[in-house]
Amino acid sequence: MPEISFVLPHWLYWSGLILFPLFAMVLFRKAAHQESGQPLSLSLGYFLLVVGGFFGVHRLYLKSYWALAFIALFTSLLVVNVEVRSVRDDLSAAQNGIKLAEFKVQRAEKAVNKGRRNAEQRLSDASQRLISARASLEDAQQGSERWNHIAQALGAGMLLLLLIDLLVMPKLIQRRNQAEKLQPGDGFHCPSVEAEHQDSLEPFLINRVISRINGLAGEFVAYWSVIAVFVYYYEVIARYVFNSPTNWAHESMFLMFGMQYLIAGGFVLREGAHVRVDVIYNKLSNRTKAVVDLFTSIFFFIFMVTLLVTGWTFFYDSYEVNEVSISEWGIQYWPIKLALSLGALLLLIQGVAQLLKDISVVIKPGAATLDAEVRPEG
Repeated sequence: MPEISFVLPHWLYWSGLILFPLFAMVLFRKAAHQESGQPLSLSLGYFLLVVGGFFGVHRLYLKSYWALAFIALFTSLLVVNVEVRSVRDDLSAAQNGIKLAEFKVQRAEKAVNKGRRNAEQRLSDASQRLISARASLEDAQQGSERWNHIAQALGAGMLLLLLIDLLVMPKLIQRRNQAEKLQPGDGFHCPSVEAEHQDSLEPFLINRVISRINGLAGEFVAYWSVIAVFVYYYEVIARYVFNSPTNWAHESMFLMFGMQYLIAGGFVLREGAHVRVDVIYNKLSNRTKAVVDLFTSIFFFIFMVTLLVTGWTFFYDSYEVNEVSISEWGIQYWPIKLALSLGALLLLIQGVAQLLKDISVVIKPGAATLDAEVRPEG
């Protein structure tokens, strides 16, 4: 198989982190307002073809036995590429053997010219080694060409099947939907996921605004996980099918997930999903819980203000010197350090919203009952 030398451009990485979630959010909202009686989705079929077509995942989605053909082809590609890497090593060893034999022949010729003892015998031995090395090189070249041709044929067959499925996917989806028709009320439903935060349950307008901001931030970075599917899929295919491992896939993804962890902090606090030890806390009344939260919020705000200020200092220093990673990819570090301050800010304002809610529970007796509906358990 031919090698791939693609390196992800920096501009594409950063623009993808911004534009892809926006595009996904628009598609999700558009689909949420459309009632569909179709069990299979054309867009999902194309998505599976792109990210898992080599494995036949899209054919499994269509419940088609053609998935076995994709699995067999891909397995054959993996086996053949092991042989391709092996003969490549043999070829490299044979080429080194040629160089070493030629070097020994040159030394032996110089020794003959100088009339040294046994020089003729050493020249004869070196010449025989050179002949043997050339024969080994010819065998290695033939083996390399043979296995490369097999890999190219399998790869061409795989790409042909993918191209055919790319063109006939609408018809395949339509045919499968005719075989499987949803009845009213069918389909997957998860009330706890589908239920949005009700603005009427928030005691203040600022709480509703902050809740919406962190909700959008959490949804935005959640779609980054889909980007990881594409990137790691490309890395696996490039490494094991084309023998071309990347120097950017792993770095780009662990930096992305680091930013996701930071920016989603406010959303996680809104949902009450942070890990905490609450053996005693759960046994308290709602008003007592609010009092405890008010006391512990002192430490929360001290930490968050420190994180915000320190994170901004890290970002500013990194931006001033245009800091980049030490890897060959050389990605800019200042946007990653900006995420530290942004995440701290989102977490800080969500803490303010929670503080106002706790104050309302302590001051207004009726707010305790209201907060019991809103406050997540544990």
